[in-house]
Amino acid sequence: MNSTLNYLENKFGPLMPLEGLAEILDRSPQGLRVSLHSSSPLSDSINATKCRLGRRIYFRTEAIAALIDSDDWEA
Repeated sequence: MNSTLNYLENKFGPLMPLEGLAEILDRSPQGLRVSLHSSSPLSDSINATKCRLGRRIYFRTEAIAALIDSDDWEA
């Protein structure tokens, strides 16, 4: 396991809440919601990791770590 994945899993577990992802990306939760509704390669990649549990939105921590570590990450 790489250090990014270790850090994120220790902090959030296997599923990261929207507020946690906003914290990692240094954005407000509402600003992140708006960004994820746009059509860009980054938002499409992040939305592909999304899962819903009830009314809550979570993101798969392992997939977010892989996105952060990838070469085409543009935050």
